[in-house]
Amino acid sequence: MKAGESIFGYLARTRGGFDLPRYRQLIGAANAYKEGDEAAGLAAADATSRANARLLLRNTRIGELRAHPLFVDGLFTLIEQGVDPARAASLEDWKMGDLVDFLLEQPEEAIKSCMTGLSSDLIACVVKLLSNEALIAVSRKIFNPLPGSKVGARGYLGARIQPNSPTDHPDDIRWQVFNGWAFAVGDVLLGTNPVSSEVESVRTVENVLRDTLETFGLADVLPHCVLSHIDIQAEVEKREPGATALWFQSLGGTEGANQTFDVTLSKMLAHAAKRTGRYGLYFETGQGADGTNGHGEGFDMVVHESRKYGFARVLAQYVAQARRGAGKPTAPWVHLNDVAGFIGPEVFRTREQLVRCGLEDIVMGKLHGLTIGLDVCSTLHMEVNLDDLDWCLEQLMPANPAYLMALPTKNDPMLSYLTTAFQDHVRMREQFGYKVDDRMWAFFQRLGVIDESGRPTEHFGDPTWVYLQYRKRKGDVRSNEDILAEGRARMVEVRARGVWLAEGHGASTWELNPALEREIRTLYEDAKKSLFAELPGTFTDTLPGAVAVATRSEDRVDYILHPLSGEQLSRSSLASLRALRDAQAGQYDVQLVISDGLNAWALTDEGHLAPYLERVRTELTAAGYKVAPQPIVVKWGRVRAGYHIGEVLYGSLPDKHSHRAILHIIGERPGSGHHAYSVYITAPTVGTWAQEGLVDHDITRVVSGIADTALFPSTAAVATVNILEQLAPL
Repeated sequence: MKAGESIFGYLARTRGGFDLPRYRQLIGAANAYKEGDEAAGLAAADATSRANARLLLRNTRIGELRAHPLFVDGLFTLIEQGVDPARAASLEDWKMGDLVDFLLEQPEEAIKSCMTGLSSDLIACVVKLLSNEALIAVSRKIFNPLPGSKVGARGYLGARIQPNSPTDHPDDIRWQVFNGWAFAVGDVLLGTNPVSSEVESVRTVENVLRDTLETFGLADVLPHCVLSHIDIQAEVEKREPGATALWFQSLGGTEGANQTFDVTLSKMLAHAAKRTGRYGLYFETGQGADGTNGHGEGFDMVVHESRKYGFARVLAQYVAQARRGAGKPTAPWVHLNDVAGFIGPEVFRTREQLVRCGLEDIVMGKLHGLTIGLDVCSTLHMEVNLDDLDWCLEQLMPANPAYLMALPTKNDPMLSYLTTAFQDHVRMREQFGYKVDDRMWAFFQRLGVIDESGRPTEHFGDPTWVYLQYRKRKGDVRSNEDILAEGRARMVEVRARGVWLAEGHGASTWELNPALEREIRTLYEDAKKSLFAELPGTFTDTLPGAVAVATRSEDRVDYILHPLSGEQLSRSSLASLRALRDAQAGQYDVQLVISDGLNAWALTDEGHLAPYLERVRTELTAAGYKVAPQPIVVKWGRVRAGYHIGEVLYGSLPDKHSHRAILHIIGERPGSGHHAYSVYITAPTVGTWAQEGLVDHDITRVVSGIADTALFPSTAAVATVNILEQLAPL
């Protein structure tokens, strides 16, 4: 490159004009290194190349970047509509370096005056040019609090309590809320990730959360939400008005990525236009999700992530417009959670990368005008352990995100990943001086877990004390001793279902009690071993008629680090499947597929797989389905390997309108101690199976958390067939 040269000058000199693939590479090369960009061919070759790409970008005019979008689809067009054209025009002659200097030198008021004129792609480009220290400096200037609250305000750090249960058991969910409040944690949202996305199951969980808030008089202070698909939440609200509060949806950075979530632009705009109540919309995103779902479209993860925020900004504008039309204040209750680290090592692997990703995303979210929180998390197959997460929090907290996740321990009992514990919040408050939303802090004082000065009382860290207050508010006239005894018995039952509750603390109030700390570390060690467990060589022999196949993964390490290798079948396996297809001659409409996934022990533990297979075959036959007698066993298999099997078995059948199903049983992410597995249920028509690559997650349903200590295999089998009957009725 030459001194002062811009990206477009460089392209003109070296390529003779604009070159879109090379342009995307240059924009991607300006990123901090991440494995996901490397897999897409967009990472810089070395530090010098990265520095040069950043210099080119810094010298490029904003107007030129705006005139050359990296990728155009309906979502890009929509998010561009969310940009203020007058503000955008005033910035066109700035170079990107000017914008960087402006953000670092100017106060919040000046920055907010131009934020509305910044497109999502520009916001993505600017964070590429900022060091970690500069990202923190910018983030500490910009705050977008939720209306009527201090959530997202300067000096405040909120908490989304995430009361997940392996079985969606109401007591598991309610007691985790009590647990958080016992530590004076939980002021943003009570948000549960459901095991079942059945409407009635989601409604049950919604009402557990709703009841808890209403009993304590908090329904107007913070919302509740069940993180099922937004269509399911809408159906729950239709059946029982008032059952839902805040509506959730995961977002992608392209139209194609959103379709993976069964989301369309028109659908989301229609939902946003109906959100006229107190609470609007809640979104979750994360770098790398688009590429790992096959929708990278040739541009990098940071730009993808920023476009998700642009989508959220437009949807927030629609919520504001809907409220205005209803004669209500226009400020919308819309916020976003960046789940940084949930996907795995194919996106990025180290604690340093997790910090970088979190800082980039906080700044991008804030520059979009969003209230943005962080799920500072790690999957068990990443190189980020329990202690590393503590370090990451310390690096990220100076940037003052709006909130963090909050669970009894760092280990989620259902999703099996590592995130933020209740007592981490206590530590961050103590270390950085952050506050809890004023209204909830006053509630915690009334609850009696902190005193008037905000210091812990004798009831701090005691969930049974919160349960006592709950029962008293319900009109329970029993003695305190009787209610507390009942509470202790309920906690034992919750723990027996594999849900950890944090009671008391260690030497400091922000430390887990030592016994629980040891248990969580034992689970972590078990998870690391589970990841590398293999199905025994005799496994296929235990399943009558089973057909053994394998994916293209070279070994277990390749399978873990490169998910695409576990999504496609080896050449010899394809030949075996074609032979099976010819032998079956289209006479079966359900095929059982069994994969080791990320935890082979989930299939080999006693009482796990056999009871499920026996019951599901019985239920399928009783429902009238014809089940292939030969189960297919996949070595190193991921979910999409099941779709590939369906294409081979069903795609060439003559009756294009008949439904054919794959029930894919696969070991889940370890970490919960349950050694659980999931069943992915996919049942489109033969005509759909015939179109290679068309079948994907958007038309698949799942039953998860199956184990003898979680969702019982026989119960899961019944649920599987119930879902199949909805997808492919006979």
